[in-house]
Amino acid sequence: MDKVIKPRSQPVPADAAALKQQAARITRYMAEFNAGFERLRSIEPAVSIIGSARTPPDHPRYALAERVGRLLSDSGFSVITGGGPGIMEAASKGAYAGKSPSIGLSIQLPHEQQVNPYQDIALSFRHFFARKVMFVRYASAYVAFPGGYGTLDELAEILTLLQTGKTRRIPVVLVDRDYWNGMLDWFSECMVEEGTIAAEDLNLMHIAETPEEVLEIIQGHYDEHGFELTEEEGLLMFEL
Repeated sequence: MDKVIKPRSQPVPADAAALKQQAARITRYMAEFNAGFERLRSIEPAVSIIGSARTPPDHPRYALAERVGRLLSDSGFSVITGGGPGIMEAASKGAYAGKSPSIGLSIQLPHEQQVNPYQDIALSFRHFFARKVMFVRYASAYVAFPGGYGTLDELAEILTLLQTGKTRRIPVVLVDRDYWNGMLDWFSECMVEEGTIAAEDLNLMHIAETPEEVLEIIQGHYDEHGFELTEEEGLLMFEL
């Protein structure tokens, strides 16, 4: 006969030290959110640029990201990056030389991440989830350069929020067709075919090869929809 597992009549009492540690963690979470909201409240419109920390300065993509950052900055967009090296540094450098603020949202890692010096506003985060909220909350667009797991995590975050209607519709631009084509083909040939996403979900992303194409996609979206939030969009962003 199978053993019958009876539910406990009383919950196990929490350890006082564990509760104290939990309260301290919650306080740290709140502090990170408060710092981000306070420092970033006046940077809109902004574009979040994500991409590999491993891209060296002599790589063509580094120069491309720097030009994208500069063009967006000169066009009136604050530029948000992860504040580190590689693509993040390149985009920050371009924005820093432009007319609009360069914002870096660095993350504290076990293996220390170098923080780039091209930042008008610099914030450091201990927790990825708090940092990702800042990437999304203030972004009028997302630009994704080739990158690794971190880039895919941040890209999946914004695509999920857009697909589920949890944030306002913004353009998501993938730079370098050759890099992203394999992923997009898999989305189409596997995920759409299996029914795990809808065919129209592919329309959440655009492909660009040049800084001018990136800007054209973003400006085209807002020429059609405008920057002013509707009442529904304002509520979404308040709840984000």
